Amino acid sequence: MKILLKNRELSAFLAILALFAVLVALNPAYFSLQTLGMIFASSQILILLALGAALVMLTRNIDVSVGSTVGLSAIAVGVALNSGYSLSVSMLFALSVGALAGAFNGFLVVGLRIPAIVATLGTLGLYRGAMLLWTGGKWIEGLPPQLKSLSEPVAFGISPLGMVVLFFAAAGAWTLSRTAFGRDFYAVGDNLAAARQLGVAVNRTRMIAFTLNGMLAACAGIVFAAQIGFVPNQTGSGLEMKAIAACVLGGISLLGGTGTLIGALLGAFFLTQIDTVLVLFKLPAWWNDFIAGLVLLGVLVLDGRLRQALARHQRALKYSRFQPGNKGGKHVTPFPKRKKEVA
Repeated sequence: MKILLKNRELSAFLAILALFAVLVALNPAYFSLQTLGMIFASSQILILLALGAALVMLTRNIDVSVGSTVGLSAIAVGVALNSGYSLSVSMLFALSVGALAGAFNGFLVVGLRIPAIVATLGTLGLYRGAMLLWTGGKWIEGLPPQLKSLSEPVAFGISPLGMVVLFFAAAGAWTLSRTAFGRDFYAVGDNLAAARQLGVAVNRTRMIAFTLNGMLAACAGIVFAAQIGFVPNQTGSGLEMKAIAACVLGGISLLGGTGTLIGALLGAFFLTQIDTVLVLFKLPAWWNDFIAGLVLLGVLVLDGRLRQALARHQRALKYSRFQPGNKGGKHVTPFPKRKKEVA
């Protein structure tokens, strides 16, 4: 149990295996790489958002505007393509829009010192309104085939965009765990004052986190446009809450400084897996959010109980001492009585 508490990635992975086992037990026909590929393809958007949300949450901030950033970026790539620009230029334009949106969030939080939840709630509506003003409330349709081809499987059931998602996750996980630049994110979220004393560029790190979050949201917008083939006027609505939930399931702390990108990826995969299972069993769509929320609450309550039990156990060990070589495990008080001194 201690291992599961200390390694939330393992917990999320075991939950994925358990749910897949239930799916196969109910219908053995779903035991195939095709099923896994389908779930992964459906989870790519949420994985990208969870990776970005994790970077921001590690610095003890939160961004609830990424759903609108996804929609704005999807509109950007669609408008650019329909205006005759090449695929590479259109994608670069969408990434620039996402990066600018993320950087603006960072400026509000870092530069103007507005609480992150307040600032990004404001930009949530701002970006959604800009999206609707840009398109006049209309859908973007008639996207070229070269964009749609990016979401078609090419190897092991994985599309080019899926490979990019895996590359981002692997590169980000390596950077956070192996480089000084990555460790700055943990330092800022763990103890802001101590990070400043150690010479960490706190404001720069938080700005980078928000900017990368916006760029990953733009990537999610590109994936959405490629998979769907058009861009509705409500693209990205509600995705921000799912991204945060995926991070929490994967072990990212809302208090900052704890968690990994692999955990965020597994959390996003698990949430998507729940939706896929409901679809495969032809349950009504309105059950998705209810069951996903129920699972999240259950995980949080169980995790909180287990952590409290572990903390009590550690405190008990801290204030107890055992004699060296005492095989009987006799308890010795931490502060033994002193012998009376002879006058």
